[in-house]
Amino acid sequence: MTGKIAFIGLGAMGQPMAANILKTGTKLTVFDIDPDRMTPLHNLGAAFASSVADAARDADIVVTMLPNTPQVEEVILQAGGVLDVIAEGAVMMDMSTIAPLGTDKVAAACAEKGVAFIDAPVGRLVSHAIAGESLFMIGCDDDAAYERVTPLLEAMGAVIHRCGGVGAGIRTKVVNNFLILCITQVNAEALTLAAKLGLDIAMLKEVNAGTTGTNGQLHVNFATKVLQGDTEPGFKIDLAYKDMGLALEAAGDFRVGLPVGSAAHAVYGAARAGDYAGKDFSALLDYACELAGVDKVRLKP
Repeated sequence: MTGKIAFIGLGAMGQPMAANILKTGTKLTVFDIDPDRMTPLHNLGAAFASSVADAARDADIVVTMLPNTPQVEEVILQAGGVLDVIAEGAVMMDMSTIAPLGTDKVAAACAEKGVAFIDAPVGRLVSHAIAGESLFMIGCDDDAAYERVTPLLEAMGAVIHRCGGVGAGIRTKVVNNFLILCITQVNAEALTLAAKLGLDIAMLKEVNAGTTGTNGQLHVNFATKVLQGDTEPGFKIDLAYKDMGLALEAAGDFRVGLPVGSAAHAVYGAARAGDYAGKDFSALLDYACELAGVDKVRLKP
């Protein structure tokens, strides 16, 4: 690809995704407020920027992967931000998970500047980002802009869904995360009950896999994380709480009641008040076991 490409936000997901772009030989300018996050990209040939403005100045494509709505608005919209310095006719692709109305606000500002906007939030886990197997949910009205970013998406991931026009990507992500996070809490409760009833967890999983109750959280995330005793974060409970909050915020904005989601959100909130905040979200199982007074549920070797 020709022209300057900037990648801003090198957290747990952003850093490996930027690395996968660099591995294709694509030149990339990177920036993060924590300089240490840029260092691992040095050997892959990344150019380091000293600020958001330095990264985005005269860029043809800017990619952002940031924690939440306020950070996205600050980086893109505020004085000295991306829209102050980006090249005319450029593409702004935000991959963050933020409030849908925040995406709408950024998209409108980009349109006023003559900058194409694409929302491209990311599905799957950190392990998938490292392996270049992420899933993307794309909201885009401009086919030419989409074609320009497609090589980047293909470098970072394995599955790309065109979900609709601008804003459809983030709306799909919020709803999908809502499903995932509610199911995670249901799994935690179900396995805690199973332990209390003295059931064999491996047999329960086998039975579940053959019914319509089966779900990827139980058979992929739980099976490789908490059920193996690994609660190091792929996706922190703290971030899960944030994403559940986005679903409830969207529900409020669009007058939809989410009673089950509200209850699950409260559990995430309680869990993050203590030591569980930085653990993988599958560790909700350990939290549920702790509340029920049962031993942590694990698969036997």
